[in-house]
Amino acid sequence: MNSELQSFFVIIAAATLAPILVDMVTRVKLPVVVIEIALGIIIGPQVLAWAGTSPVVEAFSLLGLAFLFFLAGFEIDFEQIKGKPIKLASSSWLLGLVVALALSFVLNTMGIIDSYLHVGVALTTTAIGVLLPMLGDAGEKDTKFGNHVVAYGAIGEFAPIVMMVILLESERSGLSSALVFNGFAIIVFLGLLVARRWWPENLMKLVSHTMHSSAQLAVRLTFFILIAFVVLAELLGLEFLLGAFAAGLIIAQFVKRVPHTSEKVVRDIHIKFEGIGYGLLIPIFFVMTGIKFDLQALLSSSTSLMMLPVFLILFFVVRGLPALIFYKDELNKNERLSLGFFGATELPLVIAITTLGVEHGLMSVNIATALIGAAMLSVFIFPLVGFAFRNKTKSTQKEANSL
Repeated sequence: MNSELQSFFVIIAAATLAPILVDMVTRVKLPVVVIEIALGIIIGPQVLAWAGTSPVVEAFSLLGLAFLFFLAGFEIDFEQIKGKPIKLASSSWLLGLVVALALSFVLNTMGIIDSYLHVGVALTTTAIGVLLPMLGDAGEKDTKFGNHVVAYGAIGEFAPIVMMVILLESERSGLSSALVFNGFAIIVFLGLLVARRWWPENLMKLVSHTMHSSAQLAVRLTFFILIAFVVLAELLGLEFLLGAFAAGLIIAQFVKRVPHTSEKVVRDIHIKFEGIGYGLLIPIFFVMTGIKFDLQALLSSSTSLMMLPVFLILFFVVRGLPALIFYKDELNKNERLSLGFFGATELPLVIAITTLGVEHGLMSVNIATALIGAAMLSVFIFPLVGFAFRNKTKSTQKEANSL
């Protein structure tokens, strides 16, 4: 069998096995992405060497990462989280950014890390694309608490991408990067205006008629817009994840604003997107994350082993502690702790930022490996702790209501 085809088969097998293993673990509700990453490490070159990277698999993995950010943009309802949730989330992120850059600068001065900017920005991220399905499964996405988590995560995903564009990625001057980003932002704004106000009747009829046929125009148009914005971002020298996120925002506005669109049609489109994303593309990305994770570099480096728990703690210091400070009048203590642990859950952007740092020769492989390892652990540990604190609040509320 062709080695590339064999790798792809093993990766798909791992992605299929992951939810089965999650269901078998009854004592602890593990996030499926944790099992996908773990299986990737096991089947990858570090352990069994059953699967590896190839151009085809890498393309699927990148598309999965893009679709993860697309779904984040699509599922975030900014009408629902505008006002206080966004304001509190923005204030918390800005404080976290100051803390992250200060701590990273100190570590850089001590000679422990290299690029304090890359590390600092990585510490401010939140894996909202990973958290959204967990919140949905727990019935929390449309609650007051869920709105705060979504807003917290949305800022923790979008703002670091902007920081990547302006400070990290581009070789242009800061002013040139800002101008290019503003130009892209104007294009996205125009796209949002068109999506909210332009609904050609013939196109709408065709989309509706092909919803359950082999034509599937809604899905094809979605992928066209997704790839178009990814390509546009790349052509402008911006991070392609920014294009994917923007495409999700635009498609969401179009779907939700079309006159006479029934809730069933919106739900059908949502189901299709989730099926494509969480059923195929996104699991491939997370399995590939495990395959490409340099376990040997982590285990053979005392610096990596030392910094892994340090970075894990810093995730919570940077993204968790601001929640305890800014949300005192909005959430109780358990809810603030829960929000903090959800906000400190990181991974996709950490991978993107560390990859960027290593490629530009600004970050050592050891530090990058430690950051990614800490991010993997955050996906495994922090949501479990977050839900534990959230469940305490629910239990207390039930007891109070029963009295």
